Amino acid sequence: MSVSELKIPVNQNILEMEYAVRGPIPIRAAELRKQGKQTIPCNIGNPQALGQDPIAFYRQVLSLLEDPSRIERERGINRLMSQDPEAQAAIGEAGSISGYVLDLAEKILSTHGANVGAYSESNGLFFVREAVANFINERDGFDPGGPLSADPERIFLTDGASEGARHILQLLITGPGDGIMVPIPQYPLYSATIRACDGTQVNYYPDEETGWVFDRGILEESLETAKKDGITVKAIVVINPGNPTGAILDRKTIDEVIDFAGDNGIVVIADEVYQENVYGAEFVSFAKALGDRDVPLVSFHSVSKGFYGECGHRGGYMELRNPPTAAGTDLSFRDIIFKQASVALCSNLVGQLMVYLMVSPPPEGSEPYALYVQERDAILQELEDKATMLREGFKQMDSVECFGRTGAMYLFPRLGKLPEGTNDFDYCMALLEETGLTTVNGAGFGQKEGTHHLRIAFLPPKEMIEEVLPRWIQFHNEYVNR
Repeated sequence: MSVSELKIPVNQNILEMEYAVRGPIPIRAAELRKQGKQTIPCNIGNPQALGQDPIAFYRQVLSLLEDPSRIERERGINRLMSQDPEAQAAIGEAGSISGYVLDLAEKILSTHGANVGAYSESNGLFFVREAVANFINERDGFDPGGPLSADPERIFLTDGASEGARHILQLLITGPGDGIMVPIPQYPLYSATIRACDGTQVNYYPDEETGWVFDRGILEESLETAKKDGITVKAIVVINPGNPTGAILDRKTIDEVIDFAGDNGIVVIADEVYQENVYGAEFVSFAKALGDRDVPLVSFHSVSKGFYGECGHRGGYMELRNPPTAAGTDLSFRDIIFKQASVALCSNLVGQLMVYLMVSPPPEGSEPYALYVQERDAILQELEDKATMLREGFKQMDSVECFGRTGAMYLFPRLGKLPEGTNDFDYCMALLEETGLTTVNGAGFGQKEGTHHLRIAFLPPKEMIEEVLPRWIQFHNEYVNR
C-alpha cells in the first residue's frame, strides 16, 4: 500500500480543535504577504513581531547567560573606559554593559551551577521559583514565612502560561462528563484544550453592556444548566484582565468567584498574564483575594505579555494554592503536576531565566534602573494611547460599540450592523482583503447568539494605526451600508 492510500484513524478531538487567532484569516494574510501585499497583523498578542523593542536590561543579561565568555571581556571594556577618556568617547555608553548587569549574570550562572544548555529540576530552577514566591508576596502584601506566603515548592516554571493551563486541564478532565466553566468570549487555548482532553466546555456569560462584569447569579445559572445535562463541573476559568475583552475584574467579582468555587467544590483557574496591562486601573490577584479561604487555586503569569513582550522565550509560571488530593490516592495535585513536568524533563532554561528577570527587576538606584523604568513606562503608555486612538475611531463607525475598561492588549468591539446574510467572519475577511488589517472574528472566541464582534490587538506602531484607521472607518461604513 502506498502512503497516499494509507488512512490512519486519529484522535477526533484533535481534528475538531479550533484556534482562531491562527485560523483562516491569518492564513489568508500569510498568502497575501507571499503575493507582496502589506498586512498588519493584529490577530495575536505578539508585541515584538510588531516592532516593540525588547527591554535592554533583559536582553543584556540573557546575552551574557548565553555567552558567559563575554562577562570578563565586558569587564575589561569597562576598566578601559574608566581609565581612558578617549576610549570612553569612542565606545560610548551604548557599547558598555553596567557592572550591575555583569554581576547579576555571574550570580545567576553560579547559582544555577551550569550553563543554559543544561536541564533544571523538573519544576524549574529553585532560585527562580524562590524569586517568583518573593514577587507574589511583595505584589500581594503577604508576610514572607507567614501563613499566606507563596511556597516555591508549589510553583512550577512552564513554557509560557499555556503549558500550565494544559497541565491542569489534562489533570482535571477524565472524560466528556467533566466540565470546565469558561467565560464567553474566551481565549481559545481553553476551548481547544478542553476539546483535546475530551471534556465539556461549560459557558458563562459576562454582561457586555455593563463592562463584561458578572455576578454569582450568572455563575450559578451556568452551573445548574451543566448539572441538568449530567455534567460535573470541575473548575472555573477566569481571565483577568480579560482576553479578548480587556475587562478588568474588581475585588467584589473576584470574591464572588472564590466563594462560588468553594461552595461548589471546584477549582479556580486564574489566567493573570495581563496583570501589568491595566493602564491606571487596579489589578487584584486571585491569590490576594483568596486569603486564608480553603479553595483550590491555580494561577498563571507569563513573560509574553505585560510590557515585556518576550513571547518567543516561552517563559511562565504556575502557582498552586490549597492543592486538593486526587480521588483514590494520597497524591496531591502538586505531586501529579510534578509527574507531568517530569515527563517533559523541564521547561526551557532561557525562558526560566527570563521569568527570573521579570520578577526581579533592577532595584532603584542600580545602574540599569532609570533606563528600565523609562522603557517600561513608554511601552505601557504607548499601548494605552493606541487603544484610545482605536476607541475614538470606533465612534466614527456605524453601529460599532466597545464596552468596558481598556485592559490586556485587545479591544473587542461589537458590530451592531452587518449586511444581511453576512457574519463577523465575512467582515474580518473583507477587512483584510481591503485594508490589510488582520483581526479575528468574534465567533473565534465565542459570543452571545445574535451578536457579532472582532478582536484587534492594539500592538502595531502608532503611525501604522494612524495610517490604517481612516481606511478602516471608510471600509466599515461602506461595507455595512452596501
